[in-house]
Amino acid sequence: MTHVVTEQCVNCKFAECVTYCPVACFREAGTFLVIDPEECIDCGNCVEACPADAIYPEEELPPELVPALEWNARLSAELPLATTRVEPLPDGEGWLGRSGKWSALPANQAPGVLRG
Repeated sequence: MTHVVTEQCVNCKFAECVTYCPVACFREAGTFLVIDPEECIDCGNCVEACPADAIYPEEELPPELVPALEWNARLSAELPLATTRVEPLPDGEGWLGRSGKWSALPANQAPGVLRG
């Protein structure tokens, strides 16, 4: 199993999770992070570290967030490794708890179900 970043990370990207990950499984885009399912060891450290409650164990994903599985797997193959120097977004606090953030992403970064 793996842990999965969901849409609550979009436009927040606080990045505390990156520093708690013992295996460097996070990948970084401009406004969010994803977890590489091939690298994640399912330790759960990131869940506790995320102030946006954006990370779930795969088996606990709510049905409406299941597209995050494909999203993380696909984008982790394309995005660069996130390092401990990830800068959180300056207006991230203002995005906390908002819904529908996936629809604000460019088509090539949206989950498959939103891309058509």
